[in-house]
Amino acid sequence: MKLKKIIIENFRSYKERIEVDFDDLTTFIGKNDIGKSTVLEALEIFFNNSKVKIEPKDACVHSDEDKVTIGCIFENVMDMEIVIDSTALTTAKQEYILNNEGHLEIYKMFDCSKKTPSAEIFINAMYPTIESASDLHELKITPLKDRIRDLGVDTSGIDMRSNVELRKAIFNSFDDLKLALKMIPVKAEGVKAIWDKLSLHLPIFTLFQSDRTSSDSDSEVQDPMKLAVQAAIQNVETQLEEIKQMVMEEALTVAGNTLNKLREMDESLANELSPRFNDEPKWSSIFKLSLEGDDGIPINKRGSGVRRLILLNFFRAEAEKGTLGSSERSIIYAIEEPETSQHPSNQLLLARTLLSLSENDNTQVILTTHVPGLAGVLPTDSIRFIVNTPEGKLIKRGNDDETISEIAETLGVLPNVTEEVKVIVIVEGVHDVSTLNVFSKLVSENVADIINIIDDDRVVIMPAGGSTLKKWVELNYLKKFNLPEVHIYDGDALTPAKYHTTCQEVNNREDNSVAFSTKKRELENYLHEDAINLVCDVTVSFSSTCSVPEITAKSLYERDTGLNWEDLDVENQRGKKSNAKKRLNNEVVNSMTYEQLRKADDEGEVEKWLREISRLCI
Repeated sequence: MKLKKIIIENFRSYKERIEVDFDDLTTFIGKNDIGKSTVLEALEIFFNNSKVKIEPKDACVHSDEDKVTIGCIFENVMDMEIVIDSTALTTAKQEYILNNEGHLEIYKMFDCSKKTPSAEIFINAMYPTIESASDLHELKITPLKDRIRDLGVDTSGIDMRSNVELRKAIFNSFDDLKLALKMIPVKAEGVKAIWDKLSLHLPIFTLFQSDRTSSDSDSEVQDPMKLAVQAAIQNVETQLEEIKQMVMEEALTVAGNTLNKLREMDESLANELSPRFNDEPKWSSIFKLSLEGDDGIPINKRGSGVRRLILLNFFRAEAEKGTLGSSERSIIYAIEEPETSQHPSNQLLLARTLLSLSENDNTQVILTTHVPGLAGVLPTDSIRFIVNTPEGKLIKRGNDDETISEIAETLGVLPNVTEEVKVIVIVEGVHDVSTLNVFSKLVSENVADIINIIDDDRVVIMPAGGSTLKKWVELNYLKKFNLPEVHIYDGDALTPAKYHTTCQEVNNREDNSVAFSTKKRELENYLHEDAINLVCDVTVSFSSTCSVPEITAKSLYERDTGLNWEDLDVENQRGKKSNAKKRLNNEVVNSMTYEQLRKADDEGEVEKWLREISRLCI
């Protein structure tokens, strides 16, 4: 389950209803006090209402209304199994609690006229409106049985003890349920039971704020450690459930034996007693994990920059390992001004880390920033630009030139290119940038007339399949130079190549631009099998037309789980291929030798591309 959208109304500076879309990485940009942190805190209130709690003064001061609305829409919910009890299995789709797009749309409404506002929860869903089916979630089991009899529904094969089965039978008895959007209160009898279980599958949301107090249990350090414990608990949830059942059964047996003995002494007293567990065990509160500095110096006594570095390296560890993102339950990291107290070099490292973290399965990252250095290296389509207008707040996506130009101007993002630039190299994606850089280093160290494009100011390399704010600015700045371009596109094992027409257009220019289609499927096919096997500890083999990321992902998955790759659903396969691609283009390529590159690139294509780039730099 992933967060798709938030809806905010009458909350602080957001008077009018506003909707914000989320991707795997979402970055809020805008001037100070524009409302960036407000969005993150609205999410904290929706998910936890703990680190930031709803207060009476949170209602917009420019409104006469006291009700604050915070809603969230989640995707990947339709066929998620919901276990109501040991005998009742259902889905959100079967219960008609999804909206018109097949997503789960939850609203929490707070009455801020009260001293301590509490949430009234609603599900906005395409719900049956036809008579005799429009109120099923409000009915207990006896009225449901009565309804089945009144409608003359065939009860053969139906478990008459299950509300889920009874509702399903009634719904299925109608040819047209006349579905329409309806706000269903969660407190309704049947909905509450579903919500109690469904809410356990909501993403784990954790907010890292930039302005914090320093205490012995400093949250900058404690929050990541708590997440580590929470994720570890999820990985052994089945075993913990078995332990809970064993403990409960044993305790109930002891309690039952005690009551039996009590009856022997006073039967009337024993009849008034019954054993019952008041609360579910809270496993996360049992395990405490802390960090202690050298010589026993408390971490909170160190500088704010050091504490933020701990946080930075927690994210780096998770980005590389992907443990939290691989758990069944999604995790959302909301990080306010991650650049706080960090050296510019660490800001860039953090930006790349968070981008990498967002690529993990079931992980989303939400940021706020107004620092050009950090914002510049983030994908433009991840940016949400907040501005004030006469009509109220407006949140623009960074997916058009006009908005990106406005963002660049607001942040003061300036190109760092100079008139020394001689050639622009364009590849398909961000991973291709890193791989081509490493290839150029290997070749330049062994071939005299080929330059190392990593260290050469005459070359600007950028992905065509995705844009960062910095690259957008640079590209627009470079247009005035009318520079030659070298395009390198994946052939994708197609005849003609996928970008055959595009390459022809580039090669027909009269500005010395040149375009290549790879003869192999994609850049990963120029990696040597031995390098992949060494780094990933698997055994792979592939031809020039194979999907190397898929082969690698399959090998890793089957090695780690013992399960068949083909049994994994398409969405999870896609996520694991993405992780494998990231690993191939960062870890594996950096372990390659020049000899391995020459063997993998048996036709010398890579040297041909790099020689053309080097020629244009003269």
